[in-house]
Amino acid sequence: MKVYVLWHVYELTDDFGKHDEEKLIGIYSTEEKARNAIQSHKDLEGFKDLPLECFEIHEYEVDRSSWNDGFTTVCY
Repeated sequence: MKVYVLWHVYELTDDFGKHDEEKLIGIYSTEEKARNAIQSHKDLEGFKDLPLECFEIHEYEVDRSSWNDGFTTVCY
């Protein structure tokens, strides 16, 4: 079974420098429901001043692990 994870991601500059600000909006059973959530969030405070491209939908398979090879942290 697949699910569709909706994120809002943008670059933020603050006292700590530049970094990605990520908000998990929801996990949906269909891509259409995730797209509908974008439509219902895009005009809300905190989202409306940023481009629609900040919304990202990622498809995941349920009961399947990710990062199976590990990961490397990269700092800028």
